[in-house]
Amino acid sequence: MRPRTVAFTTLGCRLNQVDTQQLQTLLEARGYRTVPVEEPADVVVVNTCTVTARAVFSDRQAIRRAARVSPAARVVVTGCWAQTSPGEVLRLPEVALVVGNADKHRLPDLLDDLLTPRVQVSDIRGAPTLDVAPLARVPGRSRAFLKVQDGCQHRCAFCIVPLARGPSRSLAPGVVLEQARRLVEAGHPEIVLTGVDLGHFGADLLPRATLAALLRELVGLPGLRWVRLSSVLPAYFTPELLELVTTARGIAPHFHVPLQSGSDRVLRLMRRPYNTRMYRDLVERLARALPALGLGADVIVGFPGEREADFEATLGLVEALPFSYVHVFPYSSREGTEAARLGDRVDAPTLARRSRVLRDLARRKNFEFRRRLTGGIEEVLVLETRARATGRLVGLSGNYVEVQFDGADGLMGRLTRVRVTGVERDRTLGEVA
Repeated sequence: MRPRTVAFTTLGCRLNQVDTQQLQTLLEARGYRTVPVEEPADVVVVNTCTVTARAVFSDRQAIRRAARVSPAARVVVTGCWAQTSPGEVLRLPEVALVVGNADKHRLPDLLDDLLTPRVQVSDIRGAPTLDVAPLARVPGRSRAFLKVQDGCQHRCAFCIVPLARGPSRSLAPGVVLEQARRLVEAGHPEIVLTGVDLGHFGADLLPRATLAALLRELVGLPGLRWVRLSSVLPAYFTPELLELVTTARGIAPHFHVPLQSGSDRVLRLMRRPYNTRMYRDLVERLARALPALGLGADVIVGFPGEREADFEATLGLVEALPFSYVHVFPYSSREGTEAARLGDRVDAPTLARRSRVLRDLARRKNFEFRRRLTGGIEEVLVLETRARATGRLVGLSGNYVEVQFDGADGLMGRLTRVRVTGVERDRTLGEVA
């Protein structure tokens, strides 16, 4: 009898990418064979996002696409949209099974028992531990993402994620180190630590652990060139963490520090746990210590009550700080959040204009950052897929710049040195040094 086949579609954040990899590991251990999502499969798993209305639209499209490609498949929907809106998901005619975030680890058993369309969504608040399926290698990727924390204890006014991911939960440091060791031995010289609220790592454990202590252990692993951090809030940069990330050779000089607004008034409305002075002070300290710092941020445009002066304050702060990229999100109301009940909404034309202006500024900042690298030599990790438009190899630098250059497939997955030779609007060019 041929093995059952499974295909995966992943939407949203890096955490979802890691969760999908773990589901793939669990199902393959039960005898499933993974096939590309473009091929017909017996089961299709759609791992969803719900952070914006546009994300839910993409979820629906992915589910319909899966059913078109695999009309005989059992379509399983999991992830954050499945957790927050299971009834809405199950009403889609293509869906056979809805599995919440707290129940993902039970997917192999749930598939065995599946006779009629059903929902398996437990209360995410009752997920006290962080489950992890060991990953020996992440196929098709030079870098490996390692989820060390999930959930969030903050209650930001705009954010649906705590309802989708539950309370903050951390993986034990020993488990993290063992996972990282396996990934490095399997040929991944870069590991990206991921989490919903990564800076809170270890606060829920007994004995308590910290992100700084974890990093200190990780940078000593033989064969690991870069540890890269995903998003970390400003308040989590303790003196110990700040000293470590600015001095340890093995920590990538690239930090994503969410901003959301450059107006203290709006940050208070958002219930963010920092102000612009704290943010500016942190960025200036990072930039002084790391001249080639890659710095990213998220900014929400048009939060309810945002005035023109607030938006101008955001523009001014983004202009003043050394961002290498900025992700701009027009505000999207999510049912169940505090912000969804607020009045004083920004009208659609103003929202579109502000988004366009900030994106134009972000593109200029990114171009200027990459242009300053011209003529210099960067150590890059060569990704395992070529640039679609040019066919060139793509190397990712420590400060998070993708450099395209000519070279043989044998360089894929390896570290190499490239000289940056020029920049274009949407790409950075180089040559092997």
